[in-house]
Amino acid sequence: MKLFTPLAQRSLSLRNRLVIAPMCQYSATDGLPDDWHLVHLGSRAVGGAALVIAEATAVSAQGRISPGDVGLWNDAQLAAWQPITRFITGQGAIAGVQLAHAGRKASTQAPWLGGHPLAADAGAWQTVAPSAVPFDAHWSTPQALDTAAIAHVVADFRAAAVRALAAGFQLIELHAAHGYLLHQFLSPLSNQRTDEYGGSFENRTRLVREVIAAVREVWPESLPLWLRISATDWSEGGWDIEQSVRLAQEVKSLGIDLIDTSSGGLVPHVKIPVAPGYQVPFAARIRREADVATGAVGLITESTHAARIIDEGSADVVLIARESLRDPYFPRRAAQELGVSITAPLQYQRAW
Repeated sequence: MKLFTPLAQRSLSLRNRLVIAPMCQYSATDGLPDDWHLVHLGSRAVGGAALVIAEATAVSAQGRISPGDVGLWNDAQLAAWQPITRFITGQGAIAGVQLAHAGRKASTQAPWLGGHPLAADAGAWQTVAPSAVPFDAHWSTPQALDTAAIAHVVADFRAAAVRALAAGFQLIELHAAHGYLLHQFLSPLSNQRTDEYGGSFENRTRLVREVIAAVREVWPESLPLWLRISATDWSEGGWDIEQSVRLAQEVKSLGIDLIDTSSGGLVPHVKIPVAPGYQVPFAARIRREADVATGAVGLITESTHAARIIDEGSADVVLIARESLRDPYFPRRAAQELGVSITAPLQYQRAW
């Protein structure tokens, strides 16, 4: 059984193959993580995960999904992350962060308030995208980014990576999935540009490649860099698994160490065949055809299922999301169910 074996990622060694996926909490003020984030992320490190990835963390105020998003666009946010990363690493886990820009899906309410676009009197801000195409009816029309603004987005990712390192993070995941800005550039459904950032596969992937290159310039060679993608838009004429394999092949040479393989989120009202492990075949195909490490995510709730994914070679890690919200100690439960012994914190060892 490989689920509880280490995985080398550059200079780091994940203590097992269970990773806590980034999950937005919509609970920050001015982009500052607080006690909630310390307890939320810290409890999952205590719970035995190898890597805890902080939620989508905005590289600019404009790139927030909601007013409650955390960020890394200023030094106050950097300082607020430091006690959180210190606690995570103190529990033997790796502290990761997902850097993100929401693009046309920014300026929305928290999900428990409806998740709809903010009204002007509720603090809405101008959204941006590759093209002036709104996400859905009744959503605001985003402003198409010009080349100077695109360069500024790249610089924002680069600056956030510098702050991530100073904040104590040991791994960065770049968010190019779920219909957010980088994904919007990838897909022909949202990218209708006719310049060097639109049209061909090479042009639509240009921004992702530029962001990776900019981050790799400042992110230590000894530390891993992951990329989360949506392997398919689940919509005809959109981004698909064939393009995902090709992108994975290209970004591997740019310094990407693992493709975190999700799907969907770019366009609304699509039919997705949701079932346990429904995205695993995408991770398996990318791993096989692009010869790069992958992560599997999506309705993986059972320890035996997670173990089978790794044993069969479908992915190198399993990312646990909503199951971790139900059970922050899922890795410890999985170990017990699978008959594996893992170390508990000193404070908890009398329970083992």
